[in-house]
Amino acid sequence: MASVGDGWTQGYDAVMGTVRILRVYEEPDAGEYRVLVDRLWPRGVKKDKIDLWLKDVAPSAQVRNDFDHVPERFETFTRDYTAELRANPAVAQLRDVIAGHQHVVLLYGAKDTQHNQAAVLLEFLKHPA
Repeated sequence: MASVGDGWTQGYDAVMGTVRILRVYEEPDAGEYRVLVDRLWPRGVKKDKIDLWLKDVAPSAQVRNDFDHVPERFETFTRDYTAELRANPAVAQLRDVIAGHQHVVLLYGAKDTQHNQAAVLLEFLKHPA
């Protein structure tokens, strides 16, 4: 699949299926297992639109607040969030979820489709450091 910044089709082929990211307000494909990777529940989203809320894999409040969705801070955010992911046991849980489903979509609430935690998480899953 395509790399980060390619919009709707971002994702990769996992061992058992595919993983991609999508805004929580967009409709996933039929059969995709929907995992919310935000620490905060997105406004206006009903619980039946999400299969799993894995908030522990999201960036810490400190890292998220330092970024504040300012694109010029994305490089620093990526570095800091990736460092958190390396030590985060929730990543193993997410990998287990991915291994157990043919198609997984990581959902996020940010408006920016390129500069968000799901994009960083997807890259981390593709290329763990």
